Amino acid sequence: GSAVLCPCCAPDLSKMSCCAPKEAPCCAPGPSCCPDGAPESKVQDTLDTVKDYYGKVLNTTKDLKTSACCAADKPHPVISEAISKLPDEVNEKFYGCGAPLPLGVSGLRFLDLGSGSGRDCYVAAALVGEKGSVTGVDMTAEQLSVARKHANDYCTKTLGYEKENINFVEGYIEKLADAGIPSDSFHLAISNCVVNLSPDKPAVLREVYRALVNGGEFHFSDVYCDRRLSEEVRSHKVLWGECIAGALSIDDFEQYAKDAGFGDPRILDIRQFDVTDPELKAITGEAKFYSITYRLFKLPSLASDPAADSEQAVVYKGSIVGMEGEYALDADTKLPAGSPVAVSRNSAAMLGAGGHSWLTPHFDVLSELPSDCPRAPPRRSAFQIMDDKGSGSTSQGGGGCCGPSPSKKACVEAPSSCCPGQKSCC
Repeated sequence: GSAVLCPCCAPDLSKMSCCAPKEAPCCAPGPSCCPDGAPESKVQDTLDTVKDYYGKVLNTTKDLKTSACCAADKPHPVISEAISKLPDEVNEKFYGCGAPLPLGVSGLRFLDLGSGSGRDCYVAAALVGEKGSVTGVDMTAEQLSVARKHANDYCTKTLGYEKENINFVEGYIEKLADAGIPSDSFHLAISNCVVNLSPDKPAVLREVYRALVNGGEFHFSDVYCDRRLSEEVRSHKVLWGECIAGALSIDDFEQYAKDAGFGDPRILDIRQFDVTDPELKAITGEAKFYSITYRLFKLPSLASDPAADSEQAVVYKGSIVGMEGEYALDADTKLPAGSPVAVSRNSAAMLGAGGHSWLTPHFDVLSELPSDCPRAPPRRSAFQIMDDKGSGSTSQGGGGCCGPSPSKKACVEAPSSCCPGQKSCC
């Protein structure tokens, strides 16, 4: 089984220089070695330091030292259109990695973990429509102030709603219940390069699972690694704040997700990125880092062993605006509109078999498998997907996973500022 990193392994960043650790964490992967009472204080120290980093230290892209997961592709046109209408301050103060927002969500309830300046919440408010709702949770008062400042005008004037459908709550994503987030209440949870900053990732996953309705989904992007990181990396102040030191190995993350109740985690997209700063590269060594968009469904019926899963035919109705021709459940399962495709029982449940998934209105599930029904290809691991992509690595020298999403004006005037090392990521 996978060893667990005890909470005290998260560094007390306030006691370290930005160049090298002054004190080593107390343990490597394995059983907890923390003295009684230490884990909670260690976790709080890390949370306070991250809060200060994003609330007071970072002001612009120029303050960042790495580029952990700046999106190489443009967002979906529907998302891009929504982003173009956001207040400039919301865009400029946003620290995230792309736009991990599903379409076809009209009337649903969203929960955004680590909502920051509120950019994804604002976009989600447009996607869910006036009958839907969006709740953002963040621990940083400075970011919440920006998010709340423009919400009413955006909803009532820009979107033309009768009233605001966004609510921002101060709290910790490890303790959503303490922030007043009820159980079994949200159809979708999203997060944008935030979970890796948490010193207690299993707690985050458990809390998200609790907050979702049966059939809900955690749809989010974050940074991962091909191995467990060394103590030196995990203790480095800049690498922690820049979304690298907190990156879990892919295998450890998927095990944590399963332990929380999310059976059969799905990868929607994966991209490798390079740490190009010479000093930081020397510390991270041969470790390879990835920006991955995961889909985790709260469906207790999912088989624990997908390899032993049987098949069921589904038909995509083509009813999601912006995805009328084809729907991608994951990197391998693509469903053309109007044509039956044989998928695993787990995939069928995610797409609506049993009537629990939020995707149910968009799919028909057939009672029998047609003899000539094409089959979805076998699913690949993260590393197989990267191998098949070949030259899929994107070299980036600035900006960042947690770097501001540039405003439309900035992208037009200086495209290279969006993601140094790329033509444009706007």
